[in-house]
Amino acid sequence: MASHFAERTLPADEPSAEGHFPGNPIIPGAILLREIVSVLPTDKGAICCEISSAKFLRPVRPGDRLAIAWQDKADGEIGFVCSTGNPERPVLVGTLRLRARG
Repeated sequence: MASHFAERTLPADEPSAEGHFPGNPIIPGAILLREIVSVLPTDKGAICCEISSAKFLRPVRPGDRLAIAWQDKADGEIGFVCSTGNPERPVLVGTLRLRARG
């Protein structure tokens, strides 16, 4: 199994955080999942077709830097862990599967 790693920094003015929640903004889970999928190396024919599991463990704030690690699993799924700052305190863990478009 190969291990991979990428970093992303969320914009401090992320529009989705404005209403989620006023006065105490957090990044919505859908935005975090979008960031994870966006770093996966895919060919032009692959799409994300299924998020098998996603467990949100801690809030992520606008401006946070995400550390995303993933492994290709033997069954074709991709396991991922996302953290901010401390890799031993993940904010999101899960698995997903890519498939060919068409």
